[in-house]
Amino acid sequence: MTPDTASVACDGWDGSECEGTPHCPPRCPRFVDKEGARWTIRPAVDADEPLLAEMYDRFDRADRAQGLPPVSRNRCAEWIRSMLSEGNNVVAERDGELLGHAMYTPTDAAVPELAVFVHPDAQDRGVGTELCRHVIANAAAAGREGIELHVETGNRVARSVYGTVGFEVVERRGDLLMRLDLDDPVATEVRWPPLAREGPTEPAVDLSPADGGAGRSPADD
Repeated sequence: MTPDTASVACDGWDGSECEGTPHCPPRCPRFVDKEGARWTIRPAVDADEPLLAEMYDRFDRADRAQGLPPVSRNRCAEWIRSMLSEGNNVVAERDGELLGHAMYTPTDAAVPELAVFVHPDAQDRGVGTELCRHVIANAAAAGREGIELHVETGNRVARSVYGTVGFEVVERRGDLLMRLDLDDPVATEVRWPPLAREGPTEPAVDLSPADGGAGRSPADD
């Protein structure tokens, strides 16, 4: 794509008519929230570790669920490092600041686990929903069979977000276990743009590090 055609395709960050290229990631990284602010949803890299630590340091206890993110700075740093090495991670970035983080882990599981975190300052803007869609698109592109998550029964906001992107409750034992099978049409619908594309179905870059354990967390829209 030449600079001229890129400018036309990306004008206003409206990708509704973009057909993409074989080199596009599973879902377009451009995102405009409910307030009209522009975001980039991109793969996390090791250099994001201190930025994620800064984001999580600003979480109150009420913003955490099921023990995550850990309250202790040292434990939180260890957890972030573990997720970056063991999971498939994406971050939500606005004006150079990270305000959202999502992942599925472990990367080689047939049905890995989803975790989504959005800073309180960025909630109620659709960021959590968009992060979920990116994780679903990445997992589908990587050939996972499904994706699951645990959410507290009383967390209606998170349950609504997960329901919006296609998750269904499959087990009720204290927390709720929700699952999305990746042969569901939503797994194709979230891979936008391109709406229809010929070429590789895998991400343009390797987004699947080593094996590891799952984390549990709520998503906030």
